[in-house]
This record gives sequence, structure tokens and C-alpha cells, in this order.
Amino acid sequence: MCGITGFWEVPIRSKNELNKMASSMANAIAHRGPDDSGVWSDQNVGIALGHQRLSIIDLSPAGHQPMVSSSGKFVICFNGEIYNHLELRAELDNQSNSGVHNGVKGTNLKWQGHSDTETLLTSFERWGVNATLSKTIGMFSVALWDVEQRTLHLARDRFGEKPLYYGWSGNTFVFGSELKALRAYPGFVNQVCRGALAQYMRFMYVPAPRSIYQDIYKLEPGCMISVKGSAPMVAPSQPLRPPAVYESLKITRWWSLADVVHVGAHKPIKNEVEAINELEKRLSNSVKLQSLADVPLGAFLSGGVDSSAIVALMQKEATKAVKTFTVGFEEAGFDESPYARSVAKHLGTDHIEMFVTAAEAQDVITKLPVIYDEPFADSSQIPTYLVCHTARKHVKVALSGDAGDELFGGYNRYFWGPRIWAKL
Repeated sequence: MCGITGFWEVPIRSKNELNKMASSMANAIAHRGPDDSGVWSDQNVGIALGHQRLSIIDLSPAGHQPMVSSSGKFVICFNGEIYNHLELRAELDNQSNSGVHNGVKGTNLKWQGHSDTETLLTSFERWGVNATLSKTIGMFSVALWDVEQRTLHLARDRFGEKPLYYGWSGNTFVFGSELKALRAYPGFVNQVCRGALAQYMRFMYVPAPRSIYQDIYKLEPGCMISVKGSAPMVAPSQPLRPPAVYESLKITRWWSLADVVHVGAHKPIKNEVEAINELEKRLSNSVKLQSLADVPLGAFLSGGVDSSAIVALMQKEATKAVKTFTVGFEEAGFDESPYARSVAKHLGTDHIEMFVTAAEAQDVITKLPVIYDEPFADSSQIPTYLVCHTARKHVKVALSGDAGDELFGGYNRYFWGPRIWAKL
């Protein structure tokens, strides 16, 4: 992962001051991207961008951010990975070689490197923001500054895999990958949001669009914010939900899960064999795309259906044993390591286990407020931290089976809920 951040205020500071402030905000999330950092600002507008880089694709300086497009029209800060960026790059090259696109004569592209950030930035320049987003396959949060139109675009991926916060600190519009970055803005004094606190007590987390801080919000999955000319000076009285317009700020939904479900419900696959084959095909393609990296790659393995399926598909495509990671616990009721060990042996992975005592698990608790920034009452955050901590010693990227239970109804509550409700 990488970290993005920035702010837009009344243009009263020097470029040096803007860069210093953006750098301070980026440093607050340096753990997201320890390989490189950078800032960009325009003192005439009062906008500044900051970036922390975790190098996954193109480890060279050609992937440095914030990145300016070849024409100078756009500046981008990007967190995530565009899995189909090679296909997008090939499409851009083909259109460039053909000479004309959308009635405009093109010029041959001169790539500086092979990062997906450069591909995404060039796509924005050639195809526009909405058209590019619709073509992407990946996980991301992105801040894109249009120099000519003086417009800031903030966009988040379809399912919200990558975080993106935005809001107001005093009279300044701020944004970033984590609340830490926003808190690092000088003079941040936002109070705890009572509405968010009430939601946390009810749902055990703070659901979007609220955050735990007043006037600071989560950009919802599949949504984009565009701010043109100048950022609003005062926060809205209520959270904005798409579609909405607030002064110079516009929030839209560029992708809708509800629309996809609606279309799918009217064209169901009725043949079970066809459904299974199509599912395997989709999963295989997804795992193959997400295994592209210029750094060591591994996978988390619990021994359950979801992570086991992911690892099996990884190992099928790999030329050598995939590194897999599991956290085991002393308490037998919480220990899934025997199942993971059996799966790893069956698939022939290079399996690494970490066994944790109750005391070691408890030691993580004091770190959680720093890691998550706001209340989050999911007990899985402890083993997740531990397995990530272990994996980081061996690989830089890891695939997991997260969201399998959500997609396929794997949690016990999906079975027990209807039964209990029927009795009530």
C-alpha cells in the first residue's frame, strides 16, 4: 500500500510552507509507504499533495509521486494497484499509433517507466476521468489535480478496498489515506463526532460516510468528489451522500454495486456446472492479475475455504512454491494452524507458522488505536496484525481470502439470523 494526503486552503502561504505542511502530513502515514516520499504544491491556488510510496510495480525513480503528466495538465497521488494496467497501456499505445482518437490527432507516447501510476495518469489525460475509472480493474484511492481546470478529483475503488478520508479542518479542505494524516494538518482541532460514536456503539464500527471526527468523512466505495475553482470554506451541516452538490464540491457515484446486482438478478446462471466453471474462471483470472509484482509475493492461509482456494489458484500458476503464512494460538478453540498446515502440505507451499501466546496477543491491544485511528470492534484485527507482521519479514505483498464470507454467506449469522427471527 501507499499513502496519499493533501489540503486546499486560501492561497496565502509560500510554496516552501505548503510543501513543509504536506510533508508533515505524509510523514504521519510513512508506515504505508517507506520506500519513497514526495510533495507537490501550487502556491497560487493554495493546494498541496503529499505521497508515501510502497514500491510494488516499477521500483525505479520513474514511479515517484506526486507524478506530473507529460503535458503538465494533471498531477496524481495514487494508492493501490491497477491490475489491468498492461492492457490499458497497450490500448493507449495502439490508439497513439493509429494517430486519431475521439477526433483528436494523437502523438506517440513516450513512457518514462512501467508503473501502473504512469499508465493511470496517461489514461486520465487521454480518456478523461470517468472513462478511465470505468476501464480500471483494481483497488485504489486517488487524488488527481487538473492544473488547467483548477479541479481536484478524489476517487475510490468499487468496493472501498483502499481508504480515503476527506473533510474540513477549520476553513481548510483536507484529505488522506488515514486520519493520522489529517490530524497532522496544523491546527487540527476537530472534536469527536457524537453521531459517529452512536453508530459505533450500535454497529461495532463507524460506517461510511462518517468518521469518528466531526466534519471528517469517508469517501464511499465507487464514489468520486470533484472540487472546482476553490474548495468550500465551511463544512456541510450533514454528511454528503451521492449524488450531491455542495457549493463548488460535487460528489457522484461512478460505479454502483446495486446496479450490477440488478442486472445479474435478471440474467441468472441456472446451470450449476456452468456457475462453478464461471466462478473458477473469474477467481483464476483475479488471482493471476493480482500476482503481478516486482517484489516477493505471498499469501495468508487459515485453512478455511476462502484462503485455501486463493492459495491453490496461486500455486497452480506459480513456477515455485508460494510462501504462505499462518498465525497459531495456544488456545485450541482459536487455533486454525493444523488446518492451514494440512492445506499447505497438500498444495506444496513454503509454509511459515507463527505461534502466539495470550500475552503476546494482548500486547497488540495497546497498538490498535494507533493502527486504526478510530474505534473498530472486530477481534480479527489482532491476528491480522500478527500475520502481517510475520509476513513482512519475508514478502512485500500478500493475497488473502478476505471478503469471501461476505460474498458467499459464510458467517454463522447468515444461518442463525433467519432461524432466530422466525422464532421471534
